[in-house]
Amino acid sequence: MVNIDTVYQKVLVFANKEQRGYVTPQEFNLFADQAQMEIFEQYFYDLNQYMRIHGSDQEYSDVIHNINEKIAIFESTSSIGSGVIAATDLYRLGTVISNGIEVEEVQQNEILYMNNSAILQPSTSRPVYVRIGETSIQTYPSGITVSCTYVRKPARPNWSYVVVNSNAMHDPSNKTDFELHASEENELIYKILKFAGIAMRKNDIGIAAQTLESTQVQQEKQ
Repeated sequence: MVNIDTVYQKVLVFANKEQRGYVTPQEFNLFADQAQMEIFEQYFYDLNQYMRIHGSDQEYSDVIHNINEKIAIFESTSSIGSGVIAATDLYRLGTVISNGIEVEEVQQNEILYMNNSAILQPSTSRPVYVRIGETSIQTYPSGITVSCTYVRKPARPNWSYVVVNSNAMHDPSNKTDFELHASEENELIYKILKFAGIAMRKNDIGIAAQTLESTQVQQEKQ
């Protein structure tokens, strides 16, 4: 995890330098949530990009391993009752399982042909499912007991505070830290500063943060 107060204090130091502006706790929490979700969602785009590289050498293998390590923080399991995935924080569905057997996902237009085929017809030893919306599935054969693995959404970060003499003072008893891998601290700072620069209409903050962020991304992909 990344300590939210550490990130906020670093953002304030940069944004307040030369009286560029002040990032309020409310603004910071909004920017923090946006930054965390951008980084989190980028994992899946990056993983797809590197998995497309055939005959990858150790360099690319390391990148894939690192991305998977970051995603692993959010992997969880859930029961599925009457086709509804119980998890309320579902981001991406992983493996659907029935009695120790992986249930294969198929498309809706494939089910008609499978049900009419003596060879391909789903069974308890060869079950399949169709995705219905974001949180439901239909299994074939129906009535089988299933569970799943999934990737959950990160919890919304929160720099909690109390007001003392008109100043916001950090209240660690109510905070919610970033759930991202510790290596993401710098990128979180750069993204939040970029959002702050846009909000305050301070181009120098936004440009500086964008430059730092781009430099870090290039270093990670080397």
